[in-house]
Amino acid sequence: MTPEDMALTHAAAFTQARPWTAAEFEDLLQNRFTHVVGDPTSFALFQVIAGEAELLTIATHPLYQRQGLAAACMKNWHAVAAELGAVRAILDVAADNGAAIALYERFGYSPCGRRKGYYTRDFVSNCDAIVMERALP
Repeated sequence: MTPEDMALTHAAAFTQARPWTAAEFEDLLQNRFTHVVGDPTSFALFQVIAGEAELLTIATHPLYQRQGLAAACMKNWHAVAAELGAVRAILDVAADNGAAIALYERFGYSPCGRRKGYYTRDFVSNCDAIVMERALP
């Protein structure tokens, strides 16, 4: 999977906010702490540093949503993060993204913080981010 593949899927999946560019994905992947699981239809990008794993983004192309691909990416990134020594996983999610919140809750995440006005919506208004966490086995 190339940074270009990731950028295309990200742009298709994130229509309310600025999607990440291929150059941004390429820069992130140059970091030895950054990892990706999945394929061009659905992927998760995360970092593992000092026993903590952070989900940077997860995206499924709209043509492939509702097929369990995001759940598979969640399982895979948790497994890889645990193999790399992570004992805690964190992420943030837009407060208005009910589908993502439901997915994360299904995987045992619970809220641990809130970032006011963190996400820009339709390039005009702001939306809070909910910070969520869970232990990794």
